[in-house]
Amino acid sequence: MPQLSIARLFEDNEAKLKLAWIAGEDGGAKELDSELTRDSSRGLIGHLNFIHPNLIQVLGLSEADYLNGLDPEHCGRMLAQVATGDLACFIVAGVAPAPATLVTVARATQTPLFLSPVPSVELMWMLRPYLARALAESTAVHGVLLDVLGMGVLITGDSGVGKSELALELISRGGGLIADDVVELYRVGPEAVEGRCPALLKDFLEVRGLGVLDIRAIFGEAALRPRKNVKLIVNLERRSGSDAAPLERLPLKPGTEQLMGVDIRKVTIPVAAGRNLAVLTEAAVRSYVLELRGFDSTREFIARQSKEMDKRDR
Repeated sequence: MPQLSIARLFEDNEAKLKLAWIAGEDGGAKELDSELTRDSSRGLIGHLNFIHPNLIQVLGLSEADYLNGLDPEHCGRMLAQVATGDLACFIVAGVAPAPATLVTVARATQTPLFLSPVPSVELMWMLRPYLARALAESTAVHGVLLDVLGMGVLITGDSGVGKSELALELISRGGGLIADDVVELYRVGPEAVEGRCPALLKDFLEVRGLGVLDIRAIFGEAALRPRKNVKLIVNLERRSGSDAAPLERLPLKPGTEQLMGVDIRKVTIPVAAGRNLAVLTEAAVRSYVLELRGFDSTREFIARQSKEMDKRDR
């Protein structure tokens, strides 16, 4: 289960959000996990809420003015009810200094309290994508993930079918490598699956006969990508013998495959001597881009054929 400590949240965003840790330093070991984020009774991050407390409570100018206007004793009791074990941290955004009662409660309950000059709404805009990635459900699949013409393409197939060789050719044609052999997948949204590379395999591509290649050293920084959403699966299939099922020549329904509960477009390319798999892969990407824009070449062809047949029947 993905987990994120408050200390790690602070370290990862300290420079970007200009965070200062002003109280509750001993609470840095508190952890957010995906199980807590699925609790419908509370939000992950939001403005200060006493009724349904968010896991990360953000205080902007309005919230700070409200607390400063309360009787300190009454304010302390209210904040103490919020600062329970499930609360991750307080962030005072766009306001300085932090309300004195909040600092006192944060110290007494060992609840981390951060201060940022970034306005509260902007701070939440910046933290939400980070939290979505850090706490996303994850799995790993065998394949090669590339950026091909701006689209995340996952190349799959049996071992030895030529996935890495195809990846190498696509990189030489301007593509970008995300991960080879093991692709880490994270569901970062309802319809979004993001692919990343394990730290151990970063920059490397293993090609049979050549060994392990350092893509950064050979092709430069432009040949690498840190992550990419998977939009298309290209499955390489070695077909041999009379038992191989024939491929549909004009599929009316696009092929799909589920990754972490999300339907991803899938095309199958037969592997045979003399076939230029890199050109075919790029063509599959271009065809899918056109389809996303409303142009389906197969249906266009069938419609044209139907019109021609109607003319002949008259």
